[in-house]
Amino acid sequence: MYAFDYHRPTTARQAAGLLGKDEDVRLLAGGQSLLPMMKLRLVQAGDLVDLNAVDELRGIARSPRSLTIGAMTRHAEVADSPDVAEAIPALAAMASTIGDPAVRAMGTLGGSIANNDPAADYPSACLALGATIVTNKRKIEADDFFKGLFETALEPGELVVKVSFPVPAKAGYAKFRHPASRFALVGVFVAKRSADIRVAVTGAGANGVFRWLEAEEALKARFIVKSLDGLVASTDGLNSDIHADAEYRAHLIAVMAKRAVQQATA
Repeated sequence: MYAFDYHRPTTARQAAGLLGKDEDVRLLAGGQSLLPMMKLRLVQAGDLVDLNAVDELRGIARSPRSLTIGAMTRHAEVADSPDVAEAIPALAAMASTIGDPAVRAMGTLGGSIANNDPAADYPSACLALGATIVTNKRKIEADDFFKGLFETALEPGELVVKVSFPVPAKAGYAKFRHPASRFALVGVFVAKRSADIRVAVTGAGANGVFRWLEAEEALKARFIVKSLDGLVASTDGLNSDIHADAEYRAHLIAVMAKRAVQQATA
């Protein structure tokens, strides 16, 4: 690692103040992505701001129409929460598949979406559920938050405080996992809320998470697995690498979408 100055604020306001200090400030949430990159010297931090003492960024709150989760809430807490399991079972089930127990014990919701790894699970949940990302400055709709590969709408001096998920009528998530990292080679999150149907795909897009609009249209007629019969995802804009080419990922998108709908309607 390169040398850096370490800060441990106790309030979101203090953290935001440190974040606007200079361009080399990095926020430390769970550290599952940042610390390995710093060790490999792929990322340099002049100042490291540790958010783990900011208690106001933690917690899960449920209302009849929404589920709000603090940015520093761990994946394991989301997976084990009775409120999440009752309001949005698919979200709890998704959180339980992230990484391994060590990763789930440290990784956070806010860290995941702020990093916007193209194979991460939470971006697809946010996009499919129509979540609102609340920062220290504003509210950002999920459709406007994820901008591309490791890129979001967050501006300098801005940090994620919490995420508000509308409670859907039905939702499901299915992913084809990389056997070593357990990241999604392809993951599909589907959600039905009144007349609004969303299908979000992670792991496949060369530009990160995206909505599969053709599947959304097909499911609007009837929200059942059979509605997706014969639907083929386009290979345009899909990632090809040593793990899977674009054609295989396109095939997996269709398969995972059907499995997600099956889970949602079970």
